[in-house]
Amino acid sequence: MHLKKGIFVTFEGIDGSGKSTQVDSFRSTLTDRGIDFLQVREPGGTAIGEKIRSLLLDRDNYGMTSEAELLLYEAARSQNVRDVIRPALEAGKVVICDRFYDSSVAYQGYARGLELEAVEFLNRFATRGLEPDLTFLLDLPAVEAHNRMNVRQETMDRLEIEGLGFMEKVRAGYLELAGRHPRIVKLDAMSPPTVLAEYIDRKFWEVVNT
Repeated sequence: MHLKKGIFVTFEGIDGSGKSTQVDSFRSTLTDRGIDFLQVREPGGTAIGEKIRSLLLDRDNYGMTSEAELLLYEAARSQNVRDVIRPALEAGKVVICDRFYDSSVAYQGYARGLELEAVEFLNRFATRGLEPDLTFLLDLPAVEAHNRMNVRQETMDRLEIEGLGFMEKVRAGYLELAGRHPRIVKLDAMSPPTVLAEYIDRKFWEVVNT
């Protein structure tokens, strides 16, 4: 089933917020409804993007500068938008993206301390102006997220091991973004997953029907 036009839906949140669980639930809902969709992730989504992902998340790359980190994210994003996301939207599909450029503002801008105007300029440059139609922000207190992450320390990636203070800065960045952009729907990530999934489905159809 194709909608009248492609809809671009992104999911954001600090690590441990339950974002991936809600992406999976939303994907299952679309499948059940017979809606044509494509799921992608950041960084990644393309062969080039997945190679960049391995560089970014490898714990051995602890010496990476904040500027290099941002530019690698933007490089992967550019490839993903051109090769995967735009074609799917033009074909009338729903595109579900696990993270998009709001992550760069929150992580590299607010948490790493890079100039926000520079981050937002590079976001626009990499995406050629593509914006999500709807963004779900899974908001969770940093302490709770930190506690959740600690149970899987052995598998944590380069960003996940940054610690509580870093998570607090990322969350603050996300909340600032949510206050500025109506497309961002802030969700209480402490709520039961089924309740969140039902609300996400309802908000999605509100956007489809507008």
